[in-house]
Amino acid sequence: MEFDYVIVGGGSAGSLLAARLSEDPTMNVCLLEAGGDGKRILVRAPLGMVAMLPGRPKINNWAFQTVPQPGLGGRRGYQPRGRALGGSSVLNAMLYVRGHPSDYDDWADAGCDGWGWSDVLPVFRRSENNIRGADAFHGDAGLLQVAEQRSPRPISRAFVDAASEVQIRRNDDFNGPEQEGAGLYQVTQFWRDGRQGERCSVAAAYLHPVMNRPNLKVITGAHVTRVLMEGFRATGVAYLAGKVEQKVIARAEVILCGGAFNSPQLLMLSGIGPGEHLRARGVEVAKDLPGVGQNLQDHLDYIYAAKTRDTDVLGLGAVGAYKLIRDIFRWRRDGSGIVASPGAEGGAFLKSDRALARPDLQLHFVAALVDDHSRKLHMGYGYSCHVCALRPYSRGDVGLNGPDPSLPPRIDPKYLSDLRDADLMLKGARITRKIMDAPSMRKYRLREVYTRDGMEDAELMDHIRARADTIYHPVGTCRMGRDAMAVTDPQLRVRGFERLRVVDASVMPTLIGGNTNAATVMIAEKAADMIRASARG
Repeated sequence: MEFDYVIVGGGSAGSLLAARLSEDPTMNVCLLEAGGDGKRILVRAPLGMVAMLPGRPKINNWAFQTVPQPGLGGRRGYQPRGRALGGSSVLNAMLYVRGHPSDYDDWADAGCDGWGWSDVLPVFRRSENNIRGADAFHGDAGLLQVAEQRSPRPISRAFVDAASEVQIRRNDDFNGPEQEGAGLYQVTQFWRDGRQGERCSVAAAYLHPVMNRPNLKVITGAHVTRVLMEGFRATGVAYLAGKVEQKVIARAEVILCGGAFNSPQLLMLSGIGPGEHLRARGVEVAKDLPGVGQNLQDHLDYIYAAKTRDTDVLGLGAVGAYKLIRDIFRWRRDGSGIVASPGAEGGAFLKSDRALARPDLQLHFVAALVDDHSRKLHMGYGYSCHVCALRPYSRGDVGLNGPDPSLPPRIDPKYLSDLRDADLMLKGARITRKIMDAPSMRKYRLREVYTRDGMEDAELMDHIRARADTIYHPVGTCRMGRDAMAVTDPQLRVRGFERLRVVDASVMPTLIGGNTNAATVMIAEKAADMIRASARG
């Protein structure tokens, strides 16, 4: 098979690129995705993520693990990643967050021309169909539907009230003029077209409506094993359909959209990466590109957990089961109720020090007792508040476990290897507790699950190291830039190669101050412009 463009990975970036590039009927596009079509009920129903996220069984989820983390007491971290058209947007909390404007100016200042805030804001606006309409910060004509939450729990509103009681201002738009404050998140959820309350994954927004285009071929269940090369020119890819190897030829470009773990893994399986590491794993080196797989950054998440008598949260009990069954029918009727909930309904962006120019902490308030990625269940009812340090100093890496493409990537985030991150997480845990102790939240608390009042810093830090884990924002492993460790240039082309690009969160030079899916959508929209411009010459 031959196409102009071969896209590897149908996640947020890949689904968008396939849809955008195939808008031109003269371009033939092939999209290869290892998972399924991302259309099933567990994806469409937002609360379905509770079944997919734990990875037991692996439903639409790669369910990776890290190597043991010394900073977390030697534990292995868990890394859920979407495995379906739509990628991780099929199992995330749907939160629409762009980060802080200065994050993108940092990229531009580091040599990534064209990626400053003034460059990317128009792209964010163009991609978005916000229920609030268009203004200086938002768009109303894009394909990604952004909505208010359909039925936020009263306890989530109480979280915002509690933040106000400790002098944290309300903020109704984390993507507006100011990021700082506490409020309810907007979500990537359908609010029109008869699909109100359904998850608006990137595949549902961009790809599913156009999969019948004659110039677009989408192949699911296709596990790509290597990039085909002629010298330093990409010519296509090889993939497994079941146990049979197939090849697809790309006349124009091969575009990797596997995300922060799978894109560097595929480059290394193709012989592109740190030479010493590849040789040690039994891979012939095509080009020693030392930055591949380096610069891994992620948001480490610590959870405050408490039990409550309130049964208006998601919990395990007779009353909760009755309400859930009732709300399943409610969601199917009008798209509302707890089935439409993102789980993480409330949130805040906070400064650990008032002298800071921008928030360095983020909170996610969840109307459920989420423990260990919902892999550890508690009878009864509860709630949890998650805190993460927004711009960690710790840097990890992604590598190979061996030359076999069926092996998972070797993931080492090196959490808390820089003690400045540990100090900030401790400050964040203290601020979180202060909010949880405010009157509007204290009235809900029956008891804390793990912590107690009056804990010393050393004991609380031990709890953080014993229980913290990812909140699902890995980036940076094929970072763009102009220095020797950059993998891609600001046009997202792999350095030293022709007709080979990476378009996903792995190209971010530094982690943004917030959730990463909206930024990944922006990156893919911008990449589509670049690729079309390149095709025009």
